[in-house]
Amino acid sequence: MRINTNVSSLTAQEAAQNTNKTLTNSLEKLSTGLRINKASDDASGLAIADKLRTQATSINQGIANGNSAVTLLQIADKSMAEQSNILDTVKAKLIQANTATTSTDGRKAIASDIAKLMTQFDNIAKSTNYNGTDLISASAANLDFQVGEDSTKGKITLTAIDSSASAYSLGSLTSITSLTMASAATLQSTVDTAINTLNTNRGSIGSTQNQVESAVRNLMTMSTNVKAAESIIRDVDYAAESANFNKQNIISQAGSYAISQANSVQQNVLRLLQ
Repeated sequence: MRINTNVSSLTAQEAAQNTNKTLTNSLEKLSTGLRINKASDDASGLAIADKLRTQATSINQGIANGNSAVTLLQIADKSMAEQSNILDTVKAKLIQANTATTSTDGRKAIASDIAKLMTQFDNIAKSTNYNGTDLISASAANLDFQVGEDSTKGKITLTAIDSSASAYSLGSLTSITSLTMASAATLQSTVDTAINTLNTNRGSIGSTQNQVESAVRNLMTMSTNVKAAESIIRDVDYAAESANFNKQNIISQAGSYAISQANSVQQNVLRLLQ
């Protein structure tokens, strides 16, 4: 029997250290709620989970972009709705001017009203913007909305819309000073064409908005699924890990008892010396 090196105690200590490391790792998981807290926990799992997290972040930004795009499109649509109301009023006034019961002075007053209305029509086009970006003026450009991860596949484009008076061949109405029955009749046809074109432009905005909203709904579903996939990989299963922690805790206590017994066994050698 040898007492210089307590092999039993060393073995028990090594086992206790390993158990304590496992216990500490288990406690860390329970404390953070994560199964993977460092690369050594699951290197391949960490790589996949990080990629999924990046994807989820990108998708969420795409959703935010889409919501902003919807707001922008609604601003443009509401402004053009007011322009449509103005053209409806202008047409009604032209019909009023194109009748024998309206006097020359009356047509002159109507012309003045139309000029003011069309000036406001142009002001709406010039002032409608989102964060400094012109939406329906002569200087408006194509608008690209990235609603998705991919810079190309996730892009939705609204072709530039010019909703100024001149774009609808109504520029002369902003400075009109007089009307005759004949000119009123001719202008009615011009206004009708402008109304049709304006409605077509509004339809383009509406279809783009529907496209963006559809993309946002799809992204929201994707975001939920991607986060769920990341959770399966990264998050800890509390039921399983709690059971593992309790198991390791019992083993640790048993290990401590084993170390104390291994040390006490050496004391039996003293009996041989008595």
